[in-house]
Amino acid sequence: MADTAAPAPTRALVLANPASGSHSPQLVEDVRQLCAACLEHTEVHRTTGPGDATVAVRRALQRPAGASPGAPDLIVVIGGDGTVREAVQGLVPVTGNATLAVVPGGTGNSGYKMLWGDRPWSESLKAILTDYGIGGSARLRRLDLARLAETRNHVYLGACSGVIADALLTARDLPLTGRERYARAFADTAAGYPPYPGRVTVDGRVVHEGPTVLANVGGGRYRGGRFLVLPDSLLDDGLLDVCVIGGAVPAADVPELTLTARHMDHPATVYARGRTITVERTDGSRLPLEHDGEYQHGIGATVTFEVLPGALPVWAPATP
Repeated sequence: MADTAAPAPTRALVLANPASGSHSPQLVEDVRQLCAACLEHTEVHRTTGPGDATVAVRRALQRPAGASPGAPDLIVVIGGDGTVREAVQGLVPVTGNATLAVVPGGTGNSGYKMLWGDRPWSESLKAILTDYGIGGSARLRRLDLARLAETRNHVYLGACSGVIADALLTARDLPLTGRERYARAFADTAAGYPPYPGRVTVDGRVVHEGPTVLANVGGGRYRGGRFLVLPDSLLDDGLLDVCVIGGAVPAADVPELTLTARHMDHPATVYARGRTITVERTDGSRLPLEHDGEYQHGIGATVTFEVLPGALPVWAPATP
């Protein structure tokens, strides 16, 4: 839902990931200057490795009253879906008055696209800083998150088993950048990809059992910045969506089908909604899984996602 009573942001923590897919020092400086021109205080933190964004956000938000600088009330994340995922882990448990803004600076940037579409980042950030609230072009929305029960991590964009997860491993070795890198990885991984024996349960009801190419839980409509895997997903309806593509769909066809959501017309596709979703690999082997662009290496054969309604305050356009 929209929060028309959101207070004006005054202090920003700008998080930049130098290791993200399309990092640019000039982009970081441009974001800093725009924030500094509109706010009382702006600081920049460049992440140093995995998990650092989470730690930086938590430390900043836990600054004691009267500290200088004070705790930020706006977290601006420059990076890809993985960087946003880390920032969310730090933001949600200690949100207070802090809100999230996303600037695309990664490979897929699906998290930015699900909020702002293809609008330039400068347009969206200016709206957040200067044109928010009733009658403005930016509004604060409180989005649902998922919580991955096995790790207790929050899932911002979505999670996927199967071919989309394994495509992240393929992408590491490709000499490409941006969305083209993931698109190639998705296509290469899907070619000849064997379905895994799976089962998906929604609120205690089995909705799919058998050969499984992927099961996507979320969240955002897009994965990899362009693949419309969850076309009917709403970000703040208090439910998680799940799309399962069964083994009757050749994995090699999935990248093209999901570009325009034509997978939804196939009888081997199952789409459901619920508050608790369990994805299993029924042969006991490790389930290939990613969430928010990060491959989950420590996962076993089963994962469970629980919805956290309205958990994330994030800036979005006033009109979709």
